[in-house]
Amino acid sequence: MQNDYLCEKSFNYRHRKMDSNTILLILACSATAHLVISATTTIYARHKVQYLCLAWVNGIFGFLLAAVASISDQIAKGEPGIMHPAMIIPLMCGVYLQSIFPLSIPMPGFLQAKRMIKYARPVLILIAVYSLARLMGSKIIIMRDFHEVFQNLLSSDVLLRILALGISIYYIVNIFLIPRRRVHNTEIPNYLIGYCVCLGFSVVFFTIVSILYNPTALMIYIIIFTLLNLYLTFRTLENMAIHLPQPLMIKVQEEPTEDIVEKAAKEDFNEANLLRFKRLEFWMQNHKEEWTNNTFGRDRLCEAVGYNRHLILQCVRSQDYNNVHDYINRYRIEELKRLITKGRISTLGEVVDAGFGTIQTARSCFLKMEGITLDEYWNKGKKKEL
Repeated sequence: MQNDYLCEKSFNYRHRKMDSNTILLILACSATAHLVISATTTIYARHKVQYLCLAWVNGIFGFLLAAVASISDQIAKGEPGIMHPAMIIPLMCGVYLQSIFPLSIPMPGFLQAKRMIKYARPVLILIAVYSLARLMGSKIIIMRDFHEVFQNLLSSDVLLRILALGISIYYIVNIFLIPRRRVHNTEIPNYLIGYCVCLGFSVVFFTIVSILYNPTALMIYIIIFTLLNLYLTFRTLENMAIHLPQPLMIKVQEEPTEDIVEKAAKEDFNEANLLRFKRLEFWMQNHKEEWTNNTFGRDRLCEAVGYNRHLILQCVRSQDYNNVHDYINRYRIEELKRLITKGRISTLGEVVDAGFGTIQTARSCFLKMEGITLDEYWNKGKKKEL
């Protein structure tokens, strides 16, 4: 009797289905995330065409997920069997869309309507044929195992499903290969290559779920799919953030006295922060020998000007610097640019003369603050010398 109980418990565990409310929540969150991505990138697309495809494809996903959320009960309770059209057709359309929009980032002109329609031709033809077959009375065959698939292999309904699966596999392969095949004389960011690889594996998982329906596995895919698209969006927008204008460096001729700063602190918070910042600027501009030493950091700056960490951070942030380290590195970057322009350094290994501990740190800071790599700036400086 105990064995029967354990068998029944094991059977129930294997066949337990995800609650419809959980499915509704996952779909609603995913739809919201994609619609926010679409709205955000639409704004950027007005200035940068590379965001256009990212905007409209994520908009499509957002509205489709919102529509699917309305049938969360059917998703939780449904048993469509193997390779049901309700899973295979969305799979085919989904992998088509996912196989095109990453290319809009390195190649903004790639996604032309004519090229995309040609690329979508297999999808459009199959959907048209399947719709026509349904209108002519073709019925959906429910298959519970692969033995039934082989039994109905010659029926038009099953043949069209197999064809749709084949087309999906073609687009999945392209997710892995298109960036390499299509992009010529264009550098693909490493994060984009990594995204395509992860996206490819995720849609392979989605293909398995579409063949062998399981609501829990389907929701896991939706979560992975959403996280991947959020990652791509944040990394793409990060490139635009790099090119945002940097805070202006203020040339201070006379250092504000502490009495003036304290008086301003009682009357105007912003004015007090500006005066404290001017005191920082005055010290930095007159103590280059200090910050060109790579051991110089926030604590030594606090000690030099007589402010605690909180006040230092507060005043540099009031002038649009992210933190104290960025503020110090801004001076080091300007010094490095001056040394390169004047021909004072013969190799990039001499970046320690500007205060950087390693060339890797210098490269990272230079790209973040100047929007181009240190090597590109170095090569431009050498060409001017010639």
